Amino acid sequence: MNDRYYVSRHVQQRRSKIIVSVILLAGSIILLMPLWWMISTSLKSMDEIMQYPPTFYPHEVHWENYIEAWHTAPFTRYTLNTLLICAFSVAGSVLSNSFVGYGFAKIHFRGRETFMSVVLATMIIPGFVTLIPQYVLFSKLGWVNTYLPLIIPPFFGSAFFIFMFRQFYMTIPNELVEAAKIDGANHFYIWFWLMLPMVKPVLATVAIFSFNGAWNDLIGPLLYLNDEMKYTLQIGLQNFRGLVQTQWHYLMAASTLVLLPVLTIFFVFQRYFIEGMNLTAGMKG
Repeated sequence: MNDRYYVSRHVQQRRSKIIVSVILLAGSIILLMPLWWMISTSLKSMDEIMQYPPTFYPHEVHWENYIEAWHTAPFTRYTLNTLLICAFSVAGSVLSNSFVGYGFAKIHFRGRETFMSVVLATMIIPGFVTLIPQYVLFSKLGWVNTYLPLIIPPFFGSAFFIFMFRQFYMTIPNELVEAAKIDGANHFYIWFWLMLPMVKPVLATVAIFSFNGAWNDLIGPLLYLNDEMKYTLQIGLQNFRGLVQTQWHYLMAASTLVLLPVLTIFFVFQRYFIEGMNLTAGMKG
């Protein structure tokens, strides 16, 4: 009787795994369809793109679309501009949010929870609400047509990133901080030399989010940059969109090239990214 029960249970578990695998596979195919369509379109000619019914894969592969798309505009310059903004954004986000998160997690002061609630409350404010006040402020500072409006705000922190760091720091025993204080260390030393090495997963997660946000940002550069030589990649992609016709094969080719760094960074650091979503992983650092 027991043998039949274990066999039946094993069969049920195996069926459950098969069903879950099929569902995950179907979901993956659906999610990857836009990516495949973008890559497929980037390798087609304009005539094939416009024909009906549409083709699922290119009948004739046109690799030259990538070369011609890249040379249509100064994309090399756009790439350097975007990397510069991303570098400052990642550095500012990691340093500022990790430091503020440490303060909310390990430094006891009056009104700490109230201040943390206020910080979290700012997350409900839509970003578009602050666009006009920010533009007026940066305009009065003379920062329009410079990279400063794009690289300075990350140094002032983000409510979501502060919350992530705070929750991660709270998984680390307070005894480590107290022991460091007894040895004469101040909070800045404890944060930089003791805490940061222990929260590598959340550091990588914040860095990935910050890089992705700066890399894909269109509204910010479009609002503050007027000089074409200061444009970013997202603005450069608009060169293929015309009033009469959009050059879809060049647009998709350039979009594929722009997407590659984001995918590469995610796959390289995906282990840290997944650990960063686990708020109990602080003790494993």
